[in-house]
Amino acid sequence: MKNLVLLVAITGASGANLAIILLQQLKKKEVETELIISRVAEKIIDIETDLKLNDIIDLSTKYYDVNDLTAKPASGSYKIDAMVIIPCSMKTLASIANGYADNLITRAADVTIKERRKLILVVRETPFSAIHLENMLKLARIGVIIAPPIPSYYIKPKNINELNKYFVGRILDQIGIESGIKRWGSY
Repeated sequence: MKNLVLLVAITGASGANLAIILLQQLKKKEVETELIISRVAEKIIDIETDLKLNDIIDLSTKYYDVNDLTAKPASGSYKIDAMVIIPCSMKTLASIANGYADNLITRAADVTIKERRKLILVVRETPFSAIHLENMLKLARIGVIIAPPIPSYYIKPKNINELNKYFVGRILDQIGIESGIKRWGSY
């Protein structure tokens, strides 16, 4: 089996720990992981975690600057297997839904869609407005996976970290990577 190449993007929505857990899991599984972090996400990471930006970058195989529209993921000829935007801000969602590729994250998502590759958006907002829902529906209709981090209580989590790890396991499922999470009916 060929090695997967995943592009992970972190945008300026709350939920940086979800991205960190995903990157840790992918590194543990020796999956080639390319990373883009938005400028606002850098600030959110500082607010929500005790990690430095370089600690997160070190979890990836390659790192691209969010403003470098000449980077490899900006081109459809550059092959990746899937892209995950985790967390995905409503600004990023709106940009993708409307083809507004103003940075490397939105351009790479646009390329992922046009090349018919898997795109997963871990949208973070609550409650959703009609505009948010319309943008999600627009993308879901063309095959984009919309995956808000909704807790699974049947796993009887002891803390938020268990909920986050379980949710990341569900994202790994979408990519086709075994996560080892507890399955419904296995308790």
